[in-house]
Amino acid sequence: MLPMNNLMLVSILSSICVVTLLRFPSPAEAADLSHFCPNTTTFTPNSTFQSNLNRLLSTLSSNATRPSGFYNATASSSSPNDTVYGLFLCRGDVAADACKTCVSTATSEAVQRCPTEKQVIIWYDDCMLRYSNESFFSTAAESPGIFMWNTQNATEPTRFNQVLATGMNDVVTEAANDADKFATSQGNVSGLVSIYSLGQCTQDLSSADCNRCLTGAKAQFPNCCNGKLGARVLYPSCTVRYEVYPFYLQNSTSAPQPSPGALPPPPPPPPPPKGKSKIPTIVAIVVPIAVSVLLFVVGCCFVTRRARKKRSAAAEAPSGVNDISSVESLQFDFSTIVAATNNFSDDNKLGEGGFGQVYKGILSNGQQVAVKRLSRNSGQGAEEFKNEMVLVAKLQHRNLVRLYGFCLEGEEKILVYEYVSNKSLDYFLFDPEKQGQLDWSRRYKIIAGIARGIMYLHEDSRLRIIHRDLKAGNILLDGEMHPKISDFGMARIFGVDQTQANTSRIVGTYGYMSPEYAMHGQFSVKSDVYSFGVLLLEIISGKKNSYFFQTDAAEDLMSHAWKLWRDGTPLELLDPSMRDSYSRSEVIRCIHIGLLCVQEDPVDRPPMQSVVLMLNSYSVTLPLPEQPAFFLRSRTEGNMPKITLESDLSISKSTPSVDEASITAVYPR
Repeated sequence: MLPMNNLMLVSILSSICVVTLLRFPSPAEAADLSHFCPNTTTFTPNSTFQSNLNRLLSTLSSNATRPSGFYNATASSSSPNDTVYGLFLCRGDVAADACKTCVSTATSEAVQRCPTEKQVIIWYDDCMLRYSNESFFSTAAESPGIFMWNTQNATEPTRFNQVLATGMNDVVTEAANDADKFATSQGNVSGLVSIYSLGQCTQDLSSADCNRCLTGAKAQFPNCCNGKLGARVLYPSCTVRYEVYPFYLQNSTSAPQPSPGALPPPPPPPPPPKGKSKIPTIVAIVVPIAVSVLLFVVGCCFVTRRARKKRSAAAEAPSGVNDISSVESLQFDFSTIVAATNNFSDDNKLGEGGFGQVYKGILSNGQQVAVKRLSRNSGQGAEEFKNEMVLVAKLQHRNLVRLYGFCLEGEEKILVYEYVSNKSLDYFLFDPEKQGQLDWSRRYKIIAGIARGIMYLHEDSRLRIIHRDLKAGNILLDGEMHPKISDFGMARIFGVDQTQANTSRIVGTYGYMSPEYAMHGQFSVKSDVYSFGVLLLEIISGKKNSYFFQTDAAEDLMSHAWKLWRDGTPLELLDPSMRDSYSRSEVIRCIHIGLLCVQEDPVDRPPMQSVVLMLNSYSVTLPLPEQPAFFLRSRTEGNMPKITLESDLSISKSTPSVDEASITAVYPR
């Protein structure tokens, strides 16, 4: 373990837990995972240490094409206190040009993210870069540790974990004894699922140290990532990872190991004797195939016919949505909907939005549902609508309202959702009498839940969903006040180009729409990030964005929050009903994140993946926000907003930058 001063020792003995989506980047992409640079040991800009650091980084970058994918070096001068030790390690299957690209990116990004820190580690998918003012060569370091995992669970966890354990044991043994300290393995869980495993150490470690480092890393999987479909542990000296897809280049690595209990492939059949007819062989092959195809077709017809007969029964059993296999399994009869809503009675009406009216319904089995009767001017055809239904119904997350099914008869297009008992967030948030029920702890959990739901839509779902109308009215609260995002597939279901009544231009609600979307119709996941930022500031303040238009025609919620932040009084934004009980650090951090989300340039807004990590991180500082884009609403122009771009304000504060992709949180191991 590295010798450190007392503060550094406390920090380095802690592990850093990162909860994030594991993604497979394109070969040209340097996927930044995380970085670590405690500010307990810093240097002075333009000092001898910085000069040595620049020389070291240049040396590492120029040696990034080495076939080994590993290089360490030292840069020193007359004073031993200014010596810098550094190395890079590229993943064992990465080509030389990709390694060079990654190391070049790492050397430039490291000094930007950690401008004055002497001890730095930065991890990418393709490489790792590390430097320090203290020698760490040939020493196995297992802290800090980065734990990352996929949010999806294995369907057969016992079998999955058995195959994973076998594969990881093989990887550890092979990598420890490999000259390049790198190994991969493949094991079969079932006919459709395989586990691809990888382990790697820095090449300066001995076989024993590499084995110990990898063994310690893989031992973290049962604690952090049990039953997850993918995970990885990043240590300074080694890394282990597994996925259910081949995330490494198999032709550049060792041959995959056979799955446990797998039989060797049968030998090829002997060639037929010369002069003997091949017709019997052809018949023997073709006939079984033809019979199999015929049986398959007959079976499909039988299953389809049976599903149609059970359509009504399936419609009244929404708990079976986990077994979505066809459109028929989701389709309700119109007569069932009419009976459930008492013929769309006003007494059952829950609300009305731009896409249609919502009613409470009770199915014949007693199940409560929410029924959304879409407006009849949807631009989608029937088949496209059905296809969207199957896709959206498969999007399941605890922070999304669950879609049970739909009804499509004549001009009627109806969606059937789970019923959420506590209405919408705006019902509580903006009512002076009810907002007291939302104390800070509850609001913070609501903020975190919304962020997780949006991250799922953007990154982890079967299809990327851009909500395009994220607002307090579309956040429902269940019986325990947990947030559930509703209308998350409406932009797709209703037709991408379809307009809403309350905008007359594009899908969305003024005040929540990003400037590039409102003014130019340009939308992306960063449009949702902007809307989330507005919603976050509303949750903190307990006031609608439109409230500020009523009190000051030249200011909105974002500009008001920015002024308080700029003047050093951010807590004045907080809802007065919570002034006696709240976490000061959490409130300030949430305001900070909200301002980052409403930046004028979409590139400057963090992705939701980073937002989720920021909300769970207390050990690192965040980048300073810039002045947000302001919506100004003049009294002569009524409700039509315009955007004014004002000059940037300079802030005389310096804060270490933060890796948007991986915010880390320290916790004891």
